[in-house]
Amino acid sequence: MDKFEYDYILVRYGELSTKGKNRNEFTRKLLTNVKHMLKHFTKLTYEKTYDRLYIRLNDEDSEAVSAILKECFGISSFSLANKVISDLDTITDTCLALVNEYQGTFKMDTRRHDKLFYKTSDEINRHIADKILNNTSLKVDVHHPDHRISVEVRRDHTYIMAKTIKGAGGYPVGIGGKALLMISGGIDSPVAGYLTMKRGVAIECIHFASVPYTSSSALDKVERLVEKLSLYQGVVRLHIVPFTKLQLAIYENCDESYAITIMRRMMYRIAEKLAQQEGCLALASGESVGQVASQTLESLAVINEVINIPVLRPVICFDKLEIIDVARKIDTYDTSIEPFEDCCTIFTPVNPVIKPTLIKAEKMERHFDFMPLVDECVANIETKFVMIKDENESIF
Repeated sequence: MDKFEYDYILVRYGELSTKGKNRNEFTRKLLTNVKHMLKHFTKLTYEKTYDRLYIRLNDEDSEAVSAILKECFGISSFSLANKVISDLDTITDTCLALVNEYQGTFKMDTRRHDKLFYKTSDEINRHIADKILNNTSLKVDVHHPDHRISVEVRRDHTYIMAKTIKGAGGYPVGIGGKALLMISGGIDSPVAGYLTMKRGVAIECIHFASVPYTSSSALDKVERLVEKLSLYQGVVRLHIVPFTKLQLAIYENCDESYAITIMRRMMYRIAEKLAQQEGCLALASGESVGQVASQTLESLAVINEVINIPVLRPVICFDKLEIIDVARKIDTYDTSIEPFEDCCTIFTPVNPVIKPTLIKAEKMERHFDFMPLVDECVANIETKFVMIKDENESIF
């Protein structure tokens, strides 16, 4: 038996449908992103309407296209479909061909957008169902069917669908501006990057390297994590900060218990300067309340005080297991747990303060002239363009 071939994909906007006057801007951005993600499927053609995006397959592999499309933010769901003329016999014959590969139960679901069509939705359902029942072993189950066949009757054509695939949801990446993600080699920050992009915010990444205390393997690990994130965006700029000199100065001039607090304050200063240079409107981080000493509310308040731009913390109220679940979903978990340490872990003090005060933090920072070291870090940042395979240009 020949496999049923679909010729269209119908994309549903979902949350974008609530955007009112900004809807067209959101759907235009979604179309741009979809075209970029599917650019290697050169035969595809696109039609954007008010409530749908229609992708004509033109003999491209529907399963291969679907595998990529389901990772595109801004899509609620999509269906593989066939487009036929609005003729009842043609519609019925196409539905029958579609279900020939199915077993179990089915339900018909017809929507008659063309109210001038000579049959009602219920009459269309019954007509098609009778043909299927008389020519296959399928049974009807209107409550819990194994297969739902959807028919949308319009004036000039009808769409027939039987597979609905859940999309990634959220907003199209880039519609909400750009943020600078502070990425380590751990589990949390890649998840934070993914969730930031899901809300329509494009990312660049900043990573603090303390060579020779951190190895090339640790940096390679970070690059592979960023590559995973580039799936949702195309290209991600990774900015690598030479942090060793400043980090050693912190440990030479500050109490060990405050070292992590001061180090994070320096990281935030550097990140803010870079964000301003790169046109990023906010920082993003994988901080989660209470997970480590530098992520208590007291610590976050003292650390955050040194900058003036917003900090997005998507996992701030997630517990570790929830973060791990997302990391597994986006395929970053196995990379994140590789045993290559970053600059935060190799210098971890024995007894870090969990309730630092701003007065003490500022007092310790007065022990040395740190701003020239901060500026030196910014001036010597190395930038890499990270992407999957042969992607070579960004859409943001």
